[in-house]
Amino acid sequence: MSEICHKLHILFNRLPTHRFPFDGNQIPRNGIYVIFEAGETAHGTNRIVRIGTHTGADQLHSRLQQHFVKENKDRSIFRKNIGRAILNRDHDPFLTDWEVDLATKDAKLQDSSLIDSARQKQIEQEVSEYIQRYLSFAVIPVDSKDERLTLESKFISTVSLCEECRPSNSWLGQYSPKEKIRESGLWLVNELYKQGLSTSEYAAFEKTIATR
Repeated sequence: MSEICHKLHILFNRLPTHRFPFDGNQIPRNGIYVIFEAGETAHGTNRIVRIGTHTGADQLHSRLQQHFVKENKDRSIFRKNIGRAILNRDHDPFLTDWEVDLATKDAKLQDSSLIDSARQKQIEQEVSEYIQRYLSFAVIPVDSKDERLTLESKFISTVSLCEECRPSNSWLGQYSPKEKIRESGLWLVNELYKQGLSTSEYAAFEKTIATR
């Protein structure tokens, strides 16, 4: 996996990089995004710390907005995981409340009154500040939903199986209460350690990218 992961890192690091505030007109309508984090390196370049996509048609920009802009951790597991790490690092008991999912109408009616809304808003702002300050991303256009999901899974496994992609000691994810995040060095808990890209699959992907 190390050789293919190295090639993936070089390829993604050569793509145009976007930061907050990013121009939606420069983002493909459908695709896969890879996120880099300041201070994190691997293979002599910026280390990939998250890989993701979207399921709905033409929703890539919207998905990135949910991560970088919209302050609602129940619509972005990425935001929720960043918040978990911040709260755990600070030994903040609000972590218990942060875990409560208020995404559904029933959950809001049942649990929202039990949550300190001002404190939750404050943590959402801290998450936004961290993401907007330290994270950047690159995107590859992929129109087919099935292809996006397949490639996303293989990319994640390729990076998580690579022995050279290790997080720094100062990486925020080291404070995550999620063992898979700490172990993998990725802001992810799904699709880890499965089937990565084969040499032939990478060659086909690289050839496809050259024509997009």
